[in-house]
Amino acid sequence: MAKPKLKKKGSSAGSSSGSSSSSSSAAAGKRTLIDSAQQIWMAGLGAFHRAQDEGGKLFELLVKEGSTLEQKTRRFATGKVDEARDSVETTVATVKERAADTWDRLEKVFEERVSRALGKLGVPGRDEMQALTARVEELNRQVRKLNSRPESTARRAATKPARAAASETVAPAQAGGTRSNRAAKKPRA
Repeated sequence: MAKPKLKKKGSSAGSSSGSSSSSSSAAAGKRTLIDSAQQIWMAGLGAFHRAQDEGGKLFELLVKEGSTLEQKTRRFATGKVDEARDSVETTVATVKERAADTWDRLEKVFEERVSRALGKLGVPGRDEMQALTARVEELNRQVRKLNSRPESTARRAATKPARAAASETVAPAQAGGTRSNRAAKKPRA
């Protein structure tokens, strides 16, 4: 845009009297001032009109740039948040593993110490209790087996040991008798 040219003060060549020259010069200065103000006003109106025409376009351009910038910022922030979340989750998982390992080791140490203390007190351990339970179950099976036999078989089984014990005590007496009998049979010399 070209700069508007302001009118220059005109020099009056034919001014013979001082009073008429000063009034004409004042009138010319006034006119120049009014012309300048009018030119400034017109320049302002032109700028306003141009701003109206290009203002909508400029506003739309600024909104578009702002939207693009917001999307870039969101992507960047989301990426950073995701990285931070992943980092925190990894750290938490590591801490959980360490805590679980430590807890397991502590539990094993505690179990070993309790087991040793119970062993010193004579309290049977898990393995011993399982062996005793198995033995009791086996004995129960055998008792049930014996109870399920017919009564005659059970009586015979019960009398066999009694007969065997009686025959053992009778057999020595029959074989050689008692000491007093042997002494009585020997001739006295």
